[in-house]
Amino acid sequence: MVNLLLYRHIHASWALFAVLILAPDLSFLGYLLSARFGAAVYNLAHTLTAPGLLLATQLLTSQPKLLPLVLIWAAHIGLDRLLGYGLKYPSQFKDTHLQRV
Repeated sequence: MVNLLLYRHIHASWALFAVLILAPDLSFLGYLLSARFGAAVYNLAHTLTAPGLLLATQLLTSQPKLLPLVLIWAAHIGLDRLLGYGLKYPSQFKDTHLQRV
């Protein structure tokens, strides 16, 4: 929720939000190679590590165009957790740290 309020506060494009909100889910394509690789790629895209690094980059380089991307990515992760989707175990796609989906 905070991400959405901050996104609104910086007057970022809601069209950009709509286009990118599901982009982290493209990481499931890693499962085409193997369950272990797919889980690693999916988990990398669904933890706050990568958006945090992007935020640090934004702050260090003064690139304001990166902030909306950070907020969209973090909002996606928060929404996934809210819906009960967790990080994946390398066994198969449906095995997560929160529940079996």
